Amino acid sequence: MALPNHDDLTAGDVLGVYLRSQATAFLRALRLHEAGAAGGSAADSAESSEAAYGLRGAARRIAGSLSTFRAVTESRWADSLRTELVWLSSTLADEHAYAARLSRLMEALQRLSGSPDLPAPRGGPGASGALTVGSARAGALLERQLTLARTRAHSATLQALGSSRFHAVADAVAVLASEVPLDPVAARGRIGDVLEPLAEVTATRLAGAVSALPAAQGTPYAAHEDASWHEVRRLLRVHRYAREVLGGDVARLSAAGEALDLHRDASEAATASATAARTPRIAPATAYALGVLHADQRHAVEAARLSFHHIWHPTPAVP
Repeated sequence: MALPNHDDLTAGDVLGVYLRSQATAFLRALRLHEAGAAGGSAADSAESSEAAYGLRGAARRIAGSLSTFRAVTESRWADSLRTELVWLSSTLADEHAYAARLSRLMEALQRLSGSPDLPAPRGGPGASGALTVGSARAGALLERQLTLARTRAHSATLQALGSSRFHAVADAVAVLASEVPLDPVAARGRIGDVLEPLAEVTATRLAGAVSALPAAQGTPYAAHEDASWHEVRRLLRVHRYAREVLGGDVARLSAAGEALDLHRDASEAATASATAARTPRIAPATAYALGVLHADQRHAVEAARLSFHHIWHPTPAVP
């Protein structure tokens, strides 16, 4: 991957510019989040949600860069800040994840219950009506479960954002926006001698994880394989951030990441539908609708896996 010419810059210069820019983005998103949370309108709520997304993105980029390029920074400082940013981004992500999962499942239920292409249930023609009846009950069950989880996540987010731990993180990022603690020796090195080899480590780890994935076709879906795909998603994100630091083209990495985001969303939605189906004493029609929903999300998982493989291993063009 071709990189811009940075012959006149040191490793510390390049890393410092990136970290300061992400710290500035973090602080800007924090101000917007606080302003949105203070208002009560739907527009304020949407702005607060968008700002939370910006906070998570900046936090992940700083944490990922501190992990990849730890040797260029003051290591104890980097380790401490990275740990706190991982905690923060994880906490902020939960509420959004539950809301998005519920929305995805409700849309899927609506689509499936009204689809003329839905396969006939084993119970015969009358079972198709069970899907329509069961969908409403399944939707109500999922809404109760996921809304409760979202409410708890929202409370955890509010508690986190009001804690002394969060304020310490925000203060540390504010300092980072103007000053990056760097290792005095490594930071003076050339980019090609310091940053690029460290970024290559992330590429090697990612390649190893991708090569260990199951085949995209020819094997049945297995839920236990989701964890290895989630790990590839995590490594891909870290690698993409490393290429961003170096100014590289990340279009292919971003497209592959979007496919893995869809994979994560579908696999977690499938898990949520399976969990709901294990609720004691639910009606057979409800259980049936949840089973159809689970199968639908499993198909989405398989489609996302295939999409990733097509991006990562494109078929050569026929001359």
